[in-house]
Amino acid sequence: MRRALVPAALAILGLASAAQAHPKLLSASPAPNATVAKPARLALRFSEKLMPKFSGADLMMTAHGGGAHPPMKVAAAAGVADDGRTLIVTPKAPLAAGRYSVAWHVVSVDTHRVAGNFAFAVK
Repeated sequence: MRRALVPAALAILGLASAAQAHPKLLSASPAPNATVAKPARLALRFSEKLMPKFSGADLMMTAHGGGAHPPMKVAAAAGVADDGRTLIVTPKAPLAAGRYSVAWHVVSVDTHRVAGNFAFAVK
C-alpha cells in the first residue's frame, strides 16, 4: 500500500509545482544592456499569457549626453500584444540618445504578479 502512495504523492507535488508557476521574461527588444538605434517600441515576451488590465511598464531616462541625472519618466503607452504573451511599450516620441530603464510588472492569467527591470542605451 505504501508503494502506491509514493507515485500518487509525487504526482500531486508535480501538479502543485505546475500550478505555482510564475510568468518569466523570456526575451526583450531591446535586450537588457544593449545599445541600439532609436527603437520605435519595446517588446517584452513572457512565458505565460498576461492579463492586460494588470500588466504594464514605466520607461525612464536615467542618463543623457553622457551624464547621469535623476530618472525622468518618458511618456509611453504599454499594452499586451495579440499573442497575449508580449508586453509592448511604445514611446509617445522618438527616444533621445541616452540610457533608459524599463520597470515592468505583469500578471499572468493564473493571477501571479511578477515585476522586474532592465536597462538599455540609445545611441
